[in-house]
Amino acid sequence: MLSIIIPVLNEEKYLPRLLESIRKQDFDCEVIVADSGSRDQTLTCAKGYPCLIVGGGKPAEGRNAGARVAKGEQLLFLDADVVLPDGFLARSFQEISERKLEVATCRVRPLSRHYFDKFVYLAADIIIGLLQKVKPVAHGFCIFSTRSIHAQIKGFDETITFGEDADYVYRAAKYGKFAVISPRIGVSVRRFEKEGRLRLALKYIYLNMRRLLGKEIREPVPYQYGNY
Repeated sequence: MLSIIIPVLNEEKYLPRLLESIRKQDFDCEVIVADSGSRDQTLTCAKGYPCLIVGGGKPAEGRNAGARVAKGEQLLFLDADVVLPDGFLARSFQEISERKLEVATCRVRPLSRHYFDKFVYLAADIIIGLLQKVKPVAHGFCIFSTRSIHAQIKGFDETITFGEDADYVYRAAKYGKFAVISPRIGVSVRRFEKEGRLRLALKYIYLNMRRLLGKEIREPVPYQYGNY
């Protein structure tokens, strides 16, 4: 069985879209929502679907909390602002099985018509694809893993303040085969719209270059969690 784990904080706008897209998948799975103290209608939305709700924290803490109660051997970590296209899970796990993967991420389709958004995510897909055999990284909003590998690496590093998802995949890929699979997931561009496209892109480039050229980032960074 597959366990889908979603860390949330004030996601009443986006979570229903994701849960509805999961409901439409023809796939056996459980959904675990790890809440970090939402003050809006997030939990009400989650209770409208067959979800298990647990306490969370920052994204790494929520993912680890969800994994601790997960029943499935297969794990899928999603952010609340993504949307699964029809048949996404079936296509993804068919490819994962055929390629004998234990850790994976997917490609991206921004939920936007803005050319800049399409360019940025296309560039990100290309970079992640080029790095997959050198220093594996992943789109943090979609990470496939297994219960056994998650346990071997002791989950997400909760002391990392930026790039904990990339660190997770880098460590996990040492214990199981990793690759970028071909299905695309829809993801919102709310951060671009909130912080400004060029400003946010430059922030991502700066922080990721720091990670790649040095150590993981553990000091506070200006990166807001949860819905705006």
